[in-house]
Amino acid sequence: MRKVEVFRALHRGRLPDDPLVLPGPWDALSARVCEEAGFPALATPSAGIAAALGHEDGSTPADEMFAAVARVAGAVDIPVSADVEGGYGLAPKELVERILEAGAVGCNLEDSRQGVLKDPREHADWLAEVRYAAGDQLFVNARVDTFAYGDGDPERAIERAALYVAAGADCVYPIGAPVGVLPLLRSGVQGPVNVLGRLDGEGPSPTELGELGATRVTFGPGLQRRMARQLRESADRLQR
Repeated sequence: MRKVEVFRALHRGRLPDDPLVLPGPWDALSARVCEEAGFPALATPSAGIAAALGHEDGSTPADEMFAAVARVAGAVDIPVSADVEGGYGLAPKELVERILEAGAVGCNLEDSRQGVLKDPREHADWLAEVRYAAGDQLFVNARVDTFAYGDGDPERAIERAALYVAAGADCVYPIGAPVGVLPLLRSGVQGPVNVLGRLDGEGPSPTELGELGATRVTFGPGLQRRMARQLRESADRLQR
């Protein structure tokens, strides 16, 4: 099976207590560690890569982002999905080509720009162009930013999700959705739902998120930020 087919298969038939858990490596070393830990696939975080390259979140140049994704994908044998933010202003065909050239088989595409929600129908039209350009070579995860930058109305999130699924998205990602609305989102969304998990033990576990409606759980830059805290503690001890 091609990696994209493996990646799609990982989203199908998930039991409620067994969501697909995808850690967020930001470089070749962290990717290899995650693969060796037994994860079946990976999802790069744009914020984590930005931090590793010395950029603010959302300001990484496209060439640097694709190069970083290529280093992650080239370091492992398992499928990799790439967070490519809003697509860097690239035409759908070029965007798809660059994602595939980097070795990724999936992507996150967000529906906001600089903290402002895009028109959902225009965004759905753009997603449809991405889907057409990609054919079956790319798993498209459409991020829904209603809870991050909108009014937080779950019905608006469901409406956006429906448009994106109709446009060909394979999965939707209502980032920042409160735990309490996950069952409502699950009942209103056709297809897989990506939920943002936490690594600090303060939020629900992946199993609990699965029981609430998550098909897959990702962590954004959470893993990198935890490693940065541990590095800081080690550096402080060394300095003392």
